[in-house]
Amino acid sequence: MYYIALFYSHFGAIRFTHSLPQGATAARLMPVPRSLSSSCGTCVRFEGPENIIISRDEYQEIEQVVKETETGYVPILKAEDDG
Repeated sequence: MYYIALFYSHFGAIRFTHSLPQGATAARLMPVPRSLSSSCGTCVRFEGPENIIISRDEYQEIEQVVKETETGYVPILKAEDDG
């Protein structure tokens, strides 16, 4: 299963590649797909298990994490979820 993490800054994207969630592999920086939006334009695409746990980062750099599906992207974490 592939996921895409979007960030508020390029630095956040780079930092994420050095501290991937447990079970995540094959991470790479890339431009954000057109159908998604991002503050910085850089995202991290990575592979992980279906039940991967993405916890909030202590620096609050993650804008959104989506799961890639055959029909598009499904949000699994959004910054607005903080309450």
